[in-house]
Amino acid sequence: MKRSELLLGLLRLPVDALAVMASLLLAYRLREAQVDLIPGVQLLEPATTLPTLGVYTDSFVIPSIGAFLLLAAVLGLYALRSTRSAWHEMGSIVITALLWLVLVVAWFFFVQKQLFYSRILLFHAVFFLAVFSIVGRTTLVLLQRSLLRLGIGVRIVVSVGQHPITPLARHTLEHDARYRYVGHLQDLAGIRRLAHTPVIDLVLQTDPDPDSEQTVSLIDFCRSRHIGYGFFPPVFSDVPHQLRIERLGMLPMMRFQPTPLDGWGRIVKRGGDVAGGGVLLILLLPLLLLIALCIVIDSGWPVLFVSQRVGDFGKRRIPMLKFRSMVCDAEARKNELQHLSHRSDGPLFKVRCDPRVTRCGRILRRWSLDELPQLINVIAGQMSLVGPRPHLPAEVEHYTHVQRRVFAVRPGMTGLAQVMGRSTLPFGEEVKYDLQYVEEWSPLLDLWILWRTMFAVLKKDGAE
Repeated sequence: MKRSELLLGLLRLPVDALAVMASLLLAYRLREAQVDLIPGVQLLEPATTLPTLGVYTDSFVIPSIGAFLLLAAVLGLYALRSTRSAWHEMGSIVITALLWLVLVVAWFFFVQKQLFYSRILLFHAVFFLAVFSIVGRTTLVLLQRSLLRLGIGVRIVVSVGQHPITPLARHTLEHDARYRYVGHLQDLAGIRRLAHTPVIDLVLQTDPDPDSEQTVSLIDFCRSRHIGYGFFPPVFSDVPHQLRIERLGMLPMMRFQPTPLDGWGRIVKRGGDVAGGGVLLILLLPLLLLIALCIVIDSGWPVLFVSQRVGDFGKRRIPMLKFRSMVCDAEARKNELQHLSHRSDGPLFKVRCDPRVTRCGRILRRWSLDELPQLINVIAGQMSLVGPRPHLPAEVEHYTHVQRRVFAVRPGMTGLAQVMGRSTLPFGEEVKYDLQYVEEWSPLLDLWILWRTMFAVLKKDGAE
């Protein structure tokens, strides 16, 4: 580990400690002066329960510093070599500040059996604590980047192997200020020549083989010279962000996780579907009844059309509900219109100006109102608010093994492909976006897709 990296990592401790102390003392002074941060408005009464500054510092500030540092350590904020992005670190700081707040409230309520000195003081303290900690750590990041530009703390990296380094890895090494990539070598002999000029910090092997003498010799050389050794797993080269390092007994194991929607991710998403789907169904109930009445007046019964689609894992069949937007014998007339399908790039069947669509159905399709009954599918656990759109079994039979990856999650009412182009996307592009969603899911991505869906519906381009 570089000395500058070690020093900057250790500096996080006093920086966070100073941030906690400054935030708590500032919050105390603001409450003491009856300042509530609203210019020109005085809402606070004189503080009658505040202890003296000395008592406050000894009994609350100093223990709070220790508690915050302990919580931050548990969340991994003091790892000397962190691979997390700055945004993830900022999020962890905010979470640490909120956990600290919970801990303080619990301590005073359950142990001290009394309320805190001042609620507004506590609110200000949490706000300033998060802001000061983020500012302090940002200062350290800027300092580290300045040192890297001066060549201090830069890691010298070389790749070795019969296969060249991947373009993505090469681009990262050449543009990341933390690394200086000196090139690719074919074998260990080339490494020996470069071992001292300059000093190599990391060797990356592009074709590791545990049975190869070349690999064994390279590892032994790196261990004896105290040089870092790494390799790129060729089997998982196309999904690097889905790899997990685990242990099988005493042995390290690299495992591929098809989607972040495993474990808590699946629970969080299901909870959001139930809550969001239930609220939307209640709010839209008058509109659903009005649409049902319009369908009956326009073309009679039935109001709903049930389409059997392929569900999650590609094994289940789910009864996807839609408001009927076509004539009653639409399925029987599908074969005679097969030659009119404009989706020749994949297995999907789509016909522009489909003659089977009713007058009411054109309006429903234009504004995607025919999809609203799928809220029932969402609440029933057959679909999700966001996910790859479900397709017919006959269409899925023509999927390649790569395209079948989309079944790792439940199908959705809307998805990344829909907000990026709706039905105008080629089938290959649609699958690419669906796979991106499967492999990069997060709650924020779901919220972003739901937000973009409103604008996609308002745009006429791509509406069916």
